[in-house]
Amino acid sequence: MCGIVGLYLKNDALRPELGRLFRPMLEEMTSRGPDSAGVAIYRDPVAEGSTKYSLAHASGDHDWQALADDIASACAASARARPIDTHAVLISDADEAQVRARLAEHHPDVRLVGSGRSVEIFKETGLPKDVYSRFDLDRAEGSHMIGHTRMATESAVTTAGSHPFATGADLCLVHNGSLSNHNRLREELVRRGLSFQTENDSEVAAAYLTWKIRQGVSLTRALEDALDDLDGFFTFCVGTSEGFAVLRDPIACKHAVLAETDDWVAMATEYRAIATLPDAEQARIWEPRPSTVYSWGDTGLEVDALAGAHGAALENARSGTADNRQAVTRTPH
Repeated sequence: MCGIVGLYLKNDALRPELGRLFRPMLEEMTSRGPDSAGVAIYRDPVAEGSTKYSLAHASGDHDWQALADDIASACAASARARPIDTHAVLISDADEAQVRARLAEHHPDVRLVGSGRSVEIFKETGLPKDVYSRFDLDRAEGSHMIGHTRMATESAVTTAGSHPFATGADLCLVHNGSLSNHNRLREELVRRGLSFQTENDSEVAAAYLTWKIRQGVSLTRALEDALDDLDGFFTFCVGTSEGFAVLRDPIACKHAVLAETDDWVAMATEYRAIATLPDAEQARIWEPRPSTVYSWGDTGLEVDALAGAHGAALENARSGTADNRQAVTRTPH
C-alpha cells in the first residue's frame, strides 16, 4: 500500500508557492507509506544543450564539488553541483552519454536518480514530513510536482527503492500497486540493455517505459503497451516536462482521484490529500476511468481511452511481427 500525489499549477502566480502547497498533500499520505518518500519537482529549466542530473550518495557530506570538477575535466565541458543533503543537482553542457559513462566508471558509489532539462528528483527513507524537510522543499518554486509515500511490501526499505523512478529525459514514475510479472520482465529488459538498482517491481515498470520511449514511441503509446505487458494492479502517475499523466490498469482496483480548478490540477490516491489545496471544495472532482490516460500540460487536459492490444509488445519485439491494434481515441476537454 502506497500513496501518490501530483500537483500542476495552471496559474503562474502560484508557482512561488508550489513547495508550500505540495507538502500537506504528501504528508496526508503518510499512513499509506511511512517507510520512505520522494518527489520530482519541475523548475528552473537549463539552457538548450545542458542537462540536469539528480544524483544521490549514501553520505550526507559527499564531495560533490570534486565530482563536478572531475566531470568538467574529463568531458572538457562546464559542470557545477548544487548539494542538497544526500543528493546533488549536477548541471553540465557535456554530452550526456559521456557524463553517464564517467559516473558509472569513476563514481560507482553515486546513483544517477534522474536527468533532463527541468526535473529534479529527491527521495529518502523516513517519514514524508522528514524527507520533505531534509531537501528544503517548503520554499521550492516551480510548475508541478509528483510525489510518493512508500509502504514496502515486496522489497527492502532503501533510498534506491524509493520513488520516483526515472523513465527518460524529464520523465519519471510513481506507482501504487503490485506487478506479478516483474521478474520475467526484468530479465527481458536486462537482455535489452537496461540495468536495475533494486528488486522493486516499480523500477521494472519505469524501465519498461524507458525501453519503449527509447524506441521512439510516445508516452501515451508506451502506456498503452503497458496495459498488455504489465500484469498486476497499478495506478501510475508519470511526470513530464509539461505536466503529468495518470493511468490505471483495466481493473482499476487501486484508488485514485483527480481534481481541477482554474488554478491547478491535482491527483492523489485519496481525496484527503487534495482537500489541503486552496478552493478544493470548488474543484471538479472525478475518479479516473480504467485503461485511460489523463494528461495535463500547456495544452490543457487530454484524455486517451486506450483500446489495448491483442499480443504483448515485448513478444512482438522478439518475433518481429506486425503490431495490430485499434486506434486511440483522443478527446480534448
